[in-house]
Amino acid sequence: MPSDQSTWLIAIPNDGDSEGTLQELHTKLGAQSKAALSLSQLPIPSFKTGTLDSLVALSEDLPKQDTFFTATVAKTVDTLRNLLNNDPGKLSQHILVNERPVDEYLLAGWRWNEGRYGVQRGLREMLDVLAKEMASIDNVMKTKLQSYNLAKGSLQQMQRKKTGNLSVRSLVDVVKKENFINESEYMETQLVAVPKNLVKEWSSKYERLTGFVVPRSSTLVTSDDEYSLFSVVIFKRVHDEFIQKCRENKFIVRDFEFSEDQIQKQKEELEAADTTEKELWTELLQISRTNFSEAFQILVHLKVLHLFVESVLRYGLPANYVGFVIKPEAKSIKRTLTTLQSQFAYLGRRSNSTTSNKTSKSSNATTEEFAGEYQGLLEQEFFDFVLFEVPWITL
Repeated sequence: MPSDQSTWLIAIPNDGDSEGTLQELHTKLGAQSKAALSLSQLPIPSFKTGTLDSLVALSEDLPKQDTFFTATVAKTVDTLRNLLNNDPGKLSQHILVNERPVDEYLLAGWRWNEGRYGVQRGLREMLDVLAKEMASIDNVMKTKLQSYNLAKGSLQQMQRKKTGNLSVRSLVDVVKKENFINESEYMETQLVAVPKNLVKEWSSKYERLTGFVVPRSSTLVTSDDEYSLFSVVIFKRVHDEFIQKCRENKFIVRDFEFSEDQIQKQKEELEAADTTEKELWTELLQISRTNFSEAFQILVHLKVLHLFVESVLRYGLPANYVGFVIKPEAKSIKRTLTTLQSQFAYLGRRSNSTTSNKTSKSSNATTEEFAGEYQGLLEQEFFDFVLFEVPWITL
């Protein structure tokens, strides 16, 4: 059963009345749909067919490339979604193909891009060109995403230093020069984070924690919900002992040396990191938007190429096929599929016998031998028409 979260691309032999078939589908599918029917014709070029062996090899390779192509498109969408904070409204402004919504690209007169993928190429060469382009997009996205994530991580690390309580956060933007004594050969200022419930204890104890603590030198610098930050003046000779005594009393001495140059440097580094992150965010957003458009087009071209290959293997020559794009309602998947099976049931007798055998799953010796090499094809769901799916882009 095809997914209820995808648009269907189907192909049948062109019997010369594709417009009539399209009208019949409109009538039958429209009768069972309460909403406006999303259906249009899908032109399938007449590619060079090549040999049977080459077609079978392509039939094996195309699903692998399909998986990679689909994953690349999905990763690009995820990148855009993360950049835009999962905002569906904003995402819809960037999930565009040639500046058009995805549905419009598929349903409003899709055409094979002959200027870019000339049909004079062989099928294998065509697949290689598509795969090379998608691999290039994937590599660019990986590189740009990695650069952005590094810049974002660096910025977040700097910003984290400005968060948290006074026992752990950076004090660069908290303290001022006047909180410290002037440079002295014998004395120094220490900054101590005191839990709120121990402030009274600090006030009564700090002068006696060690010798050589300057009396009445404790000054409140600032407070948050958990700690109060005090400055206190001590003699350098008791530096280590003072820190140890504070630790024993659950007072946290902050390792901070006031330097206007260092403070200015840290501010400039934070500003530079913020600027770099924003620049790379903008660059990644733009390239993701562009690469989504490119990648989605490449994916659809691969699907059409796959439709052609499977149609030749199933219906044989002449290699003249017509396709249709159908976006079914999620609630009417079974009805839509039943209608299509009924409409194209006559094609069952036109399928190549080898294709029929692949899907019959019979237990005779011939099929068992065939299954060894083509087990993947055997497990595919079979319809009288050729069907491939383009996953919906979830906003």
